[in-house]
Amino acid sequence: MTVKQLRAFIAVAQTLSFAQACERLHLSQSALSLTIKALEDGLGGRLFSRTTRHVRLTPEGEVLLPRALRLIADWDNAEDELRQRFALQQGRVTLAAMPSFAGNLLPPLLRDFRRRYPKVNVTINDVLNEQVIEMVQDGHVELGIAFEPPVGTTLAFRPLYLDRFVAVVPADSALAGRKELCWRHLLEQPFITLQRPSAVRLMLEQHLHDWKLTLPVAFESHQLATVGRMVGCGLGVSAVPSLCIGQMHELGARCLPLLDPVIERPVGILTRAEHELSVAAQALFDTLLASSMPSL
Repeated sequence: MTVKQLRAFIAVAQTLSFAQACERLHLSQSALSLTIKALEDGLGGRLFSRTTRHVRLTPEGEVLLPRALRLIADWDNAEDELRQRFALQQGRVTLAAMPSFAGNLLPPLLRDFRRRYPKVNVTINDVLNEQVIEMVQDGHVELGIAFEPPVGTTLAFRPLYLDRFVAVVPADSALAGRKELCWRHLLEQPFITLQRPSAVRLMLEQHLHDWKLTLPVAFESHQLATVGRMVGCGLGVSAVPSLCIGQMHELGARCLPLLDPVIERPVGILTRAEHELSVAAQALFDTLLASSMPSL
């Protein structure tokens, strides 16, 4: 059965008149008769009882009618939904982002996206950097925002900006008055850090190991907000990506540039290589690329 045949069948079944069905479908009598005959031949029997004066549904035609109506309704709904998705009047994007990005830079970007595409819904998964990579690889999300993945990954990475680690110190400490800090001076203080396997924690440890430095860990937490609050209360110091500066200030801490070594790494958009994005996901991808990211 084709959609054209079903529409023709429904028109005749509802009007019980080939002439009226022709007017509804804008078809000639011969074209409509051929369409109905092809449908009946394909199914193996008559759907209408026809005389010179009356057209009636056969029992098999009565069985087909409600099913045909449902099939055409589903077809029309699917067609309408896809048109709306292509026109960005409907749709959903799934995104995974590391918490430091999701809680700081992402909200204003989503506000701009929402203004342009108010009918497109966005689902955000704020998870650890490693989980962002896994969710994109497994196809659970279309887009991920994370640090550049290790060499050899199958994911495509589009850089957004280069993020640099900054020192986080209590706002009322002697260190807060400095313009910048070196790592050796920072590590003389009790250190507050994210728990493993956080990419931030592992990145710091790997870079500091090359400089023969270690983290004097006094407190650990899963959340950057908790780290910032603990520093703000004077429990120690920390180091976070610079995109967290605003959040750290709100939590009562002060951020300073960190030197010797400078630790930085690209942050960007992850997608599955050679996998075409949905129209809605591509629109969000383009919005992220067009945004004004911090220059460090």
